Amino acid sequence: MSKKFALVLGASGEIGNAICRNLAEAGWSMYLHYANNKRSVVALVTELNKSYPEQEFIVVQADMSNPNCIEKIVASIFTLQAIVFAQGHSLYKGLEDTSLDDIRLLFQVHVEHPMALLGKLNSKLRKQSSSSVIFVGSIWGDTGASFEVAYSAAKGAQHAFVKAYAKEVALQRTRVNAVAPGFIDTKMNAHIEEEARQLIIEEIPAGFLGSTQDIANAVEFLTSEKAHYITGQIIRVNGGWYI
Repeated sequence: MSKKFALVLGASGEIGNAICRNLAEAGWSMYLHYANNKRSVVALVTELNKSYPEQEFIVVQADMSNPNCIEKIVASIFTLQAIVFAQGHSLYKGLEDTSLDDIRLLFQVHVEHPMALLGKLNSKLRKQSSSSVIFVGSIWGDTGASFEVAYSAAKGAQHAFVKAYAKEVALQRTRVNAVAPGFIDTKMNAHIEEEARQLIIEEIPAGFLGSTQDIANAVEFLTSEKAHYITGQIIRVNGGWYI
């Protein structure tokens, strides 16, 4: 049986890390991308190689804020059946305090460079009888957030791209979807004070915060053939916080 390969952008992050573990357990070989946190990815690859010796795990380094990331990543990829875009960063600033450089960086990392990269890699996806592209979007791409206006705009653009590109590549049997997390309990959100966290939890109908595993489970499902008739969708994983 031939190996199936997925490219996971942002494998060094908490959500990317959880996604890689789920996909490895599901039998995927992977290209694990990182920008700066080499230690995290190397530790993950060491763990995966030990647990899944018959699969392949290849480290790919590229800064998604730099235009040369596109050719650098493409040159590292051979066969490919799935791409997961889990890279990126948030920005908590009022619009008055948000610089043009802040805005450009968000759109480069979340929208522009992923789009250009997909354009270069689509020929590899097209060779497969079935393939999948998944973006880790955000609840704020759907509803928007004050003091995260630029980030919300970038994620909203990401969601719009998913819907449009899904139509463009549907006949080649490539599915394009996004998973939109709500409040996920990660280190990135650790700075939020306990009182504020409790107020957020009170707003979430499920009554608790999401985990990285919740996102990884949704991504794994969308890469599987169980999702063969799902494309152009924004899958909200938010405990009912926004419906």
